[in-house]
Amino acid sequence: MEEKSSSSDFWSDNNTAQKILQELSYRKTIYNRAEELKTKIEEIEILTEIGTEEEDPSDINIEINTILAYLEKELCKWELERTLGGIYDKNSAIFTISAGTGGTDAQDWAEMLLRMYTRWIDDNKFKYEVVDFSDGDEAGIKSATLIVEGIYAYGKLSAEKGVHRLVRISPFNANGKRQTSFALVEVMPSIDDDVDIDINPTSLRIDTYRSGGAGGQNVNKLETAIRITHIPTGIVVTCQNERSQYQNKENALKILKAKLYQRQIEEKEKQLSEIKGGYSEASWGNQIRSYVFHPYNLVKDHRTNVETSNIQSVMDGELDIFINAYLQVNSNDKI
Repeated sequence: MEEKSSSSDFWSDNNTAQKILQELSYRKTIYNRAEELKTKIEEIEILTEIGTEEEDPSDINIEINTILAYLEKELCKWELERTLGGIYDKNSAIFTISAGTGGTDAQDWAEMLLRMYTRWIDDNKFKYEVVDFSDGDEAGIKSATLIVEGIYAYGKLSAEKGVHRLVRISPFNANGKRQTSFALVEVMPSIDDDVDIDINPTSLRIDTYRSGGAGGQNVNKLETAIRITHIPTGIVVTCQNERSQYQNKENALKILKAKLYQRQIEEKEKQLSEIKGGYSEASWGNQIRSYVFHPYNLVKDHRTNVETSNIQSVMDGELDIFINAYLQVNSNDKI
């Protein structure tokens, strides 16, 4: 595959070239992980030999146990990834957080979730790019859209789509009352160019405007931000974080394509659910997870009943207990 990618005519077929590079990246990632695990096992073997010669091997045993804990965590990841058999599970993800019901508290909650997810993304060694961002009126954010790149980014993050509910004493309420706030997480796979999603240019309304917030030389001076409206469906996509209008337009079209594809999947799933008699429309009352900061500490996933009282670790990005539990049960049902 590396020989193919270095040939002079490699880019003569752009779609094929992209597929080869994606597969090559995947295989390199798996190979590098295997090499890392092999090195860790060799370290244990060396430490074990040293430990047998020591009168007090307690420090060495602690080091061995640390490596074993790491290997166990990697094994759990590996087993989980083997269950991700959806067509686009290996793909990058388009990830959006939007503030819901709850006013300023909801916008603050959306920003808290953004911090939580970017920490999880960093811990999983994925890369992300913020392609659209809207500040809150007084605090927090109204919405943020990220493109998360990495093997199985979509497969894992798909477990997080839905409504997230926060219960806490509001820092924005002078009377110190308890407030319930909501935020919506949407996750879509980044779609390859060869996927047949017909977008007629005449069905698009493209508006340009000045980007908001802090940024580079062009921000607030040139109309680099893009808003694309897909007239038949009413889907609206905005991108404003790149300095060039062309880059924002490319990202917006990429997100629009993913949204249209996601719409097709949801329509198919809705039809199947209606046939089975189990369909219920998504709404703010159907939260997937609750984060309770008061009167007690608890994060509970309502789909799997997995829960923890360690709220701080969850807000610092420790989400694998929820993601793994959900995917192990539902991965076989994915398209």
